[in-house]
Amino acid sequence: MSAAEPRGIWTPGPVYVRCDTPSQRPRSPADTILGVSAQQDEPDVRVLVYSDDRNTRDKVTLALGRHPHPDLPRFEYLECATEPAVIAAMDAGGLDLAVLDGESAPAGGMGIARQLKDEIYQCPPLLVLTGRAQDAWLATWSRADAVVPHPVDPIRLAEAVVALVRARLSAFPPLPR
Repeated sequence: MSAAEPRGIWTPGPVYVRCDTPSQRPRSPADTILGVSAQQDEPDVRVLVYSDDRNTRDKVTLALGRHPHPDLPRFEYLECATEPAVIAAMDAGGLDLAVLDGESAPAGGMGIARQLKDEIYQCPPLLVLTGRAQDAWLATWSRADAVVPHPVDPIRLAEAVVALVRARLSAFPPLPR
């Protein structure tokens, strides 16, 4: 701790852990108490959420929550604020869905969606958040699999995400992590 940092103040921040095997996966305190092993746990649906605006990323993750539908596994989120972070995460693989903010700057979600569809074989489904409902036609250029307008409507977003994730999981069943 440096002299400039005040003692006793904790600020929560995003924690990203990369785990290559199920045994390396971090366990929650509840799992430890209940004796649940990481190998028995159902694989999570990994969702990338891209926006340069922290509030938009929070709205998406809060609207979907950990369990948007009882038939689906838990959702795990990877939040990205820059285009290079999105490209790196998508290149690394293991993602089941990406939610991209079409209103982000300097790189918008529609341009990133088109690039991902062009460059990644069997690209995960992409959902683009547009500035308004009338901009949905623009998302057809980006080859997005679904479009939801701003402001984020939790019900509409959840319906679109559940449909995309169901289609993805039926085509590519998740591997144990």
